[in-house]
Amino acid sequence: MLNIERRHFSASTRVLILLGLALGGLIVASVAAALFLLASDKLLHAVILLQDFAVFILPAVLAVAICYRKPMRFMCLTEAPNWRAVVGVIIVMAVSLPAMNWLVAWNEGLTLPSAFEWLENLLRTSEDAAGEVTKEMMSGTSVWKMLLNLFVVGVMAGVSEEIFFRGGMARLMSPEWRHGHAVIWIVAAVFSAVHMQFYGFVPRLLLGAWMGYLLWWTRSLWVPIIAHALNNSVVVVGTYLDNCGLIPSDAVDHLGVPQDGSFAWLALCSAVVTAVAIVVLRKTFFKKKMPPIPVE
Repeated sequence: MLNIERRHFSASTRVLILLGLALGGLIVASVAAALFLLASDKLLHAVILLQDFAVFILPAVLAVAICYRKPMRFMCLTEAPNWRAVVGVIIVMAVSLPAMNWLVAWNEGLTLPSAFEWLENLLRTSEDAAGEVTKEMMSGTSVWKMLLNLFVVGVMAGVSEEIFFRGGMARLMSPEWRHGHAVIWIVAAVFSAVHMQFYGFVPRLLLGAWMGYLLWWTRSLWVPIIAHALNNSVVVVGTYLDNCGLIPSDAVDHLGVPQDGSFAWLALCSAVVTAVAIVVLRKTFFKKKMPPIPVE
């Protein structure tokens, strides 16, 4: 492999460069967001898009460009996705829904020891406040607002977060995927922690790990981007249909979560089928021995 490093940086230095740029972007985006929201509370979508670019996309591209030549190629953005694999990924995410719903419900039901009751109250208050902002943004029955949410919350959030966490952080931590499993889970933990939602940490951790493995197995960042955007978009469309009264409230969220306290057989079956589907997908559509990620 050709020497594609602009300078020799250790993995920790590369990640620090990324985090430093992200912190700078966060400061700029926070100041701009305050000014935008003072002008009008209708600019929330613009604020979110600004944060996507300033905190996630731009820092990742700049950090990779500082350390390596041809950053788009290094981040696997020039590799077209295998569309058969994408279909397989969609099937896996569909069959995993009951199991993920059960996991979400379990995580939401966690309680801290009584000595940390103050922390639990703080965490729940913080998450409830964030939830109110999201609820307000996703409210209404306007088709145009739904399409705007689909673009901002569904597509752009998936694109920006995958560029930063998988295309940026994971690749900079281990360009040749040494200790790939450790890198995937560390980045997934950071990805989940950044969302500042303790009562959704475990499901988001697994989602982040799934996206990491998709990049590792396919060598195309577009596969996890599509999967992430699809995951977010399902929430947006489901909320819109709920607002319009076309589906029962929480119908999708309760799938796999027994409301009568009985055993979650559907969630268990979903978890087993999901595991089998991932193994079949890995052996059928993804090469068993992937070539090095092209970066020259």
